[in-house]
Amino acid sequence: MIDITHKNNTLRVATAQAIVKVSKPETIVAIKENKVPKGDVLAMSKAVGLLGVKKTALLLADCHPMPIESTTIDYEIKDLAIYIYITVKTIYKTGVEVEAMHGASLVALNMYDMLKPIDKGIEIQQIKLVDKKGGKSDFKDKFRQDLKAVVIVCSDTISKGQKEDKAGKAIIDKLKECGVTIADYIIIPDEKAIIAEKAAFYANEKVNLIIYTGGTGLSSRDVTPEALRPLLDREIKGIEEAIRAYGQDRTPYSMLSRSVAGVIKDSLVLALPGSTNGAKESMEAVFPAILHAFRILKGARHD
Repeated sequence: MIDITHKNNTLRVATAQAIVKVSKPETIVAIKENKVPKGDVLAMSKAVGLLGVKKTALLLADCHPMPIESTTIDYEIKDLAIYIYITVKTIYKTGVEVEAMHGASLVALNMYDMLKPIDKGIEIQQIKLVDKKGGKSDFKDKFRQDLKAVVIVCSDTISKGQKEDKAGKAIIDKLKECGVTIADYIIIPDEKAIIAEKAAFYANEKVNLIIYTGGTGLSSRDVTPEALRPLLDREIKGIEEAIRAYGQDRTPYSMLSRSVAGVIKDSLVLALPGSTNGAKESMEAVFPAILHAFRILKGARHD
């Protein structure tokens, strides 16, 4: 199965449709009046559909097992056609469109099985996905297409050329994936004055995102939070909490990180861990949803 461990849990919703077409009006009458020899077609098919949704991962090899938190099955009869609609909801890392389509197909198949003794001309038609919502794609902010970022690596060893930077480059990769332009990429030592100077400079240059990596730990040279916090006009604790919560699910040491998030003028400032995994995971935790901040800074309402 595809690795989804890097993803966040989000609300996922999918609606699927199937159509069962009967060949004569008498079949529809028998369904409505509950006179089908095998029993209540609509009720029994609904039960089969509910079981099918929950059993999807057992039958389709690449589907991830997941908590199914809601399934609704509705019918609409139009002439000789029975329209089946299934909506599935979960809060998980991957979507439920296959679960919804699997459930719809089984409802249709059960109807076929129950109705074939009284109608030899039944057809199953149009099993398809009607709608899906959820995941990061729903939160990609299209309000701004001109965002620029600077990535600042804080490290004594990297600035001296004794070690290669990987964390900063991982941050750049994620920014590009989110459509953010890289205005600058620099490496500086763990010096409080230099860290603060760069933040003030790029905020004055109206760079949208100023992202630091490194210097957020507990050693005596980890001074990035101390350099940045006095400059912040406003802190954004929710971003810090989201980063640490995401990391804590993956390593017990995430709680020791002192990540920082806040605003200087109209610039969003982040201070992320200096390890490659820490930087990657921090970016996964909050991007692209964090880009919504630039709508709010411009006075837009939350959707």
